Amino acid sequence: MSEKPTPATGMKRIWKAFFYSLSGFKLAFQEEAAFRQELLLVVILSPLCLILNLPVWLKALILFSHLQVLIVELLNTAVESVVDKASPEFHPDAKKAKDTGSSAVLLSLLVTGALWVYAIYILIS
Repeated sequence: MSEKPTPATGMKRIWKAFFYSLSGFKLAFQEEAAFRQELLLVVILSPLCLILNLPVWLKALILFSHLQVLIVELLNTAVESVVDKASPEFHPDAKKAKDTGSSAVLLSLLVTGALWVYAIYILIS
């Protein structure tokens, strides 16, 4: 096992943190099908949201919910990675952690879906 590097401070820490974040985003994109699917939906639906004749507050909520889905998926991926490392064999607590993370993703998707249903209702009424 390699030693931990000495933590950077100041602007160097911020710069490194930025690239660690990009690395995490890239890993999620490369290794997580769910993240790729959700990102594709965000890429398609966000511009659509912006061009539709919707109230500004609703556009903001929809765009925020798109971002929320990606954030929750990234956190769920992190939880699953740690659980897989800590408990490679089946354990009820490992299942609990993974299932609750998955539930958080589902709830974020349901919120986004509900906002889109409301947006469509506004557009057709």
